[in-house]
Amino acid sequence: MNPRVTVVIPVYNEGEAVVRCLDRILREVMLPAEILVVHDMPEDTTVPYARQIAERDPRVRAVLNTYGPGPANAVRFGIDAARAPVAVVTMADGCDDPRQIDDLARLVDRGVVVAAASRYMPGGQQVGGPRFKRMASRWAGRSLRLLARVGTRDATNSFKAYDTAFVREVGIESRTGFEIGIELTAKATRLRLPVAEVPTIWLDRQLGESRFDLGRFLPSYLRWYFFAFGPRLTADQLAARWARVRPAVQPSQDLDKTR
Repeated sequence: MNPRVTVVIPVYNEGEAVVRCLDRILREVMLPAEILVVHDMPEDTTVPYARQIAERDPRVRAVLNTYGPGPANAVRFGIDAARAPVAVVTMADGCDDPRQIDDLARLVDRGVVVAAASRYMPGGQQVGGPRFKRMASRWAGRSLRLLARVGTRDATNSFKAYDTAFVREVGIESRTGFEIGIELTAKATRLRLPVAEVPTIWLDRQLGESRFDLGRFLPSYLRWYFFAFGPRLTADQLAARWARVRPAVQPSQDLDKTR
């Protein structure tokens, strides 16, 4: 059966902690799905545990990111490798609610190109996390919705579903971190394509330490924040922009070779 949704999970030495994440996703996702555990190196501690689960459930595959290290490249690789028309990006740290993957995917099925899990709409909530990061994210989301009309109160959240054809057309230029969510939301806004949201409750990770460094990633976030306010663009203009910066490397067509 062809998958209707590809779940992309970038990982970095999650070890046994990934088991709980994958078990929850496999339990909660009802749509025909493939789950790509995207790692940067064969010796990543996540890989043995992902392969154990893959042996009993063929929906799971551990795939080696060949685009370069870091979460942005892992997400870009995963979406390019996706077999489904919808890709949902979620983290391996347990912060996101897998029960909403189906809802996000169905919004894309209905015609939106970006469906956001929103912490800041009615019914949503953010539990834990650094105070300044929470304040900055909430302010960015509200101002983008009110002033740039981006269609979501939570443009910075990484937990989103995307029309894979849309992503492949406009490309992902982010290279440093988790700003892909705001980049693709901003591009959809400039194209005047629909963006929607569903409420989510985000929980700060309970195990391990976050590798999110706001000081390091802030310039990239600001770049895409201001990009959202520009004039309308055509699909050809964004495609031409992507063609200028697009790397030559593409994911292997035989993902078994990337395990």
